Amino acid sequence: MTTSGPQLISKLPLYTSVEIATALPPADLYDLCDAADAAIEAGGGFGWLTPPAREVMEKYWRGVLVVPERHLLVARTDGMVCGSIQLIEPSRHNEAQACTANLLACFVAPWARKHGAGRKLMETAEKLAIEMGYKVLHLDIRDTQTAAINMVESMNYKRWGTNPTYAMVNGNFIAGHYYTKALRTPFVPKKVQND
Repeated sequence: MTTSGPQLISKLPLYTSVEIATALPPADLYDLCDAADAAIEAGGGFGWLTPPAREVMEKYWRGVLVVPERHLLVARTDGMVCGSIQLIEPSRHNEAQACTANLLACFVAPWARKHGAGRKLMETAEKLAIEMGYKVLHLDIRDTQTAAINMVESMNYKRWGTNPTYAMVNGNFIAGHYYTKALRTPFVPKKVQND
């Protein structure tokens, strides 16, 4: 007996890609807002507890694109925007932390999870940070986001602290964890000249 129809399609792997967004065409903005709304509703929002009005969400994403120190990376699963992460550069006036960037607002819509989009977002953000000359990445995660915690810890991010009053959800404080990772420049062998 062979598998066919919907059973076969449900077993096919989804193709996931990540790109740096410099613009958000209407279809991508729509998909990004939908993905963010779904992530917020599933408890994996990036600060929001309930999805804001659509015009607020659209203004937020458009605003991200105009801040020079923010770099928006979007994940696509089978061509549809399903998540994002932001690489935040330090203030130009902070010489002491000029080697450190932050990761912010990482999420993947529930329908696209477990297909590697979150990990690809993180890996691409790390590669971009290295290309930009950063040596360290920082990020923070709400304690309730166990899948995200497991992922970053598997990617060698080190937890350096916990804030027991990180966020308030439904009138209760939720802890948050702070992570850091020293970035390694990829090894590039030097050309050897034979005399």
